[in-house]
Amino acid sequence: MNKNTLTGLIVMGAILFGFTWYQSKQSEKAHREQAVADSIAKVNDDYRMQTEATAGDSTDISGVGSRSDAKRAEFLGQELYEASQGAEVRYTVENDVAIFTFSNKGGRLVGVTLKNYDTFRGEKVKLMADSAAVFDLSFFIQQPVNTLQIRTGDYCFTTDLEKSVVVGEEGRRIVMRLPVDSTACVEYVYTIPKDNYMIGFEVNFVDMNRILSNQSDFEIAWENLSPQNEHGFDNENNYTTLAYKYPGTKDNDMEDLGISKEGKERKEVSRIKWIAYKQQFFSSVFIAEEDFQNATMSHTAAHVEGLMKHYRSKIAVTFKPEQHYAFRFYYGPNHYTTLKKYDLGLQKMVPLGWGIFGWVNRFLVIPVFNFLGKFISSFGLIILLLTIFIKIIIAPLTYKSYLSSAKMRLLKPEIDLISAKFPKQEDAMKKQQATMALYKSAGVSPLGGCLPLLIQMPVLIALFRFFPTAIDLRGEGFLWATDLSSYDSILTLPFKIPFYGDHISLFTLLMTVTVFISSKLNYNQTASAGPQMAGMKFMTLYLMPVMLLVWFNNYASGLTYYYFVSNLISIGQTYAFRYAVDENKLHRQMQDNAKKPPKPKSKFQQRYEAAAKAQQQAQQQQAKKRK
Repeated sequence: MNKNTLTGLIVMGAILFGFTWYQSKQSEKAHREQAVADSIAKVNDDYRMQTEATAGDSTDISGVGSRSDAKRAEFLGQELYEASQGAEVRYTVENDVAIFTFSNKGGRLVGVTLKNYDTFRGEKVKLMADSAAVFDLSFFIQQPVNTLQIRTGDYCFTTDLEKSVVVGEEGRRIVMRLPVDSTACVEYVYTIPKDNYMIGFEVNFVDMNRILSNQSDFEIAWENLSPQNEHGFDNENNYTTLAYKYPGTKDNDMEDLGISKEGKERKEVSRIKWIAYKQQFFSSVFIAEEDFQNATMSHTAAHVEGLMKHYRSKIAVTFKPEQHYAFRFYYGPNHYTTLKKYDLGLQKMVPLGWGIFGWVNRFLVIPVFNFLGKFISSFGLIILLLTIFIKIIIAPLTYKSYLSSAKMRLLKPEIDLISAKFPKQEDAMKKQQATMALYKSAGVSPLGGCLPLLIQMPVLIALFRFFPTAIDLRGEGFLWATDLSSYDSILTLPFKIPFYGDHISLFTLLMTVTVFISSKLNYNQTASAGPQMAGMKFMTLYLMPVMLLVWFNNYASGLTYYYFVSNLISIGQTYAFRYAVDENKLHRQMQDNAKKPPKPKSKFQQRYEAAAKAQQQAQQQQAKKRK
């Protein structure tokens, strides 16, 4: 085989391989698009079947489906008949932050695209799957012969809206009408501001007093299929749920249906202020100015690649004589500061943690994060500075913890002498009292090393809640991490390891190494203080780092990067404290403290010793009875 023949075979092979690879990618894309379309079609079919199943309580358009056009027009009225025969037309309205797609079929909003956010696929974030949105208002009208149920989703509204509109400085008011007869209509009014995710929505029953049936409420069916927008499906699913809020409650009171791989449903018979279809970083919220009467809400898994949850709500709204209803929609990011400005408690959708953990995030982490963000564009550097800032704040506690551990270690020989003096089990109380007396005389608190660590825990847990939900980190890269809100994979495995995943996160690996080093330093510092610490060697040095490696592999790389830097600083502090603390001098101070006259016992100490003495006497009596 000559050189030209070999070159030709190589080129042909490369072309064949490239064509095969391209065809496989196109096939995967077509299969994915078809799966999404099938899922959307199934949602629409389910909705139509539910509509037809509930239509038996009254007469609606489905009851005259087999009649002639003339009979249908006579039954519905000319205006409703023409509205039922109209063709669907879509309109796009664009403001500075989003593109809203409306349909004249049902007068509903069928699509929202956020202009400032991209998915992990590089596309603009969409808050609902195409053609899957449902917004159907149901009410009853009186006819000469019977009562007719109207479902707005079955009819085409009229509007003078252009096919494509860009909102100006004054915003845009969109009016869509469903004619019911020659003078009466249902009117939807949408108000789109220039630079806001919150849009106004009004429902007006115009000149319909004479035909509306007596009813205490009307029903709104609101449904949505949410697409997957983040790289890690499981992690995004952990924050995806349906949430709602009662009226008149504190800003931090919010209910949700919780997390479920399959689905959950709940019926609320009390009044509700708003209902949110919440994802990890984005939400669709339906808000009532005067509260919803009650609602049945659910979410189920989509079970289709590219889709997350199918949300459903059936909402009752109290019927009012004036027949004017004001609502709002929020379609946008779960950004704490943005949501708080609306004064509706929407910021609770950002899960900052309950109690003290939420306080740390709201009053420490978020203000510092926002302040640094004004001057620094790299969020990796912001996290580094935030870590240093927090470490400086808790440095006195860290030093106190180290000092307490050093004192306990220096007292170890004397504690061993006490243990040798009271070797029997029945002398355990005497041993404890002697040990406590030693600690008091030396000026050592046995809790001195634990309390500072406990005080630091709220900060660690608060940041554990903050980083995976901080939308500011979304899509922001640092070093090898392309998205600090998701895991930083440096190697994709050809198989999936249970609980670990199918990739290796480098920041998690580095964090685990620093945890091991820090644990080893602390163990060497405290193991000699007591046999109980020596017994925890396997748990502290080996099991805990491995558990953290598995647990954090799928977490936000911003979080593992923070823990990695925090551990590095802790290791440096430990060596700095070792250099700064003269243990010989510290031991002499403890010995000098022991020579000083004992301080008067506090009332607490007196009560504690009395209780200990009573317990010891009870134990001795029980021992005598057994003998």
